[in-house]
Amino acid sequence: MTWESQVPVLFHAGSVESQVDRLLDDAIQAVSEWSDSWDPTCNMFEDQDGFTVQMPLPGMESSQIDVQIEHNVLRVNGERKSETSEQTHWYTRNIPEGVFSCSFKLPAYVDHDKSTASYRHGFLTITFLKREKAKPGRIRIECK
Repeated sequence: MTWESQVPVLFHAGSVESQVDRLLDDAIQAVSEWSDSWDPTCNMFEDQDGFTVQMPLPGMESSQIDVQIEHNVLRVNGERKSETSEQTHWYTRNIPEGVFSCSFKLPAYVDHDKSTASYRHGFLTITFLKREKAKPGRIRIECK
């Protein structure tokens, strides 16, 4: 019998390194103030029309999510509240709960006034259109 088969819940899938990283993160959170916060994962990409940020936030209502832009920084804050009792015995707990907050410096070419945010199927998508590029022009020289 191997050690992996003796602890199937603890080491179920994925690389041993990622499992150890997760165990260390859980141990640090258990003894620190960080246990009430988490960092959501995200995708950021640019296409010909603009710049987009996507965040999976399953199980939340849009009213639990706050999106702000200040000084060219996008801030996304929220809180996922626990719906279980203290007497629940967890075998695996990978869905984070509590407060989250993340910030992203936006590219200078995005137009904040033409930004949109949507929340569908557990994904928050924030899209920024690009500013229209300055058109080339000529400066007329006056003779005096």
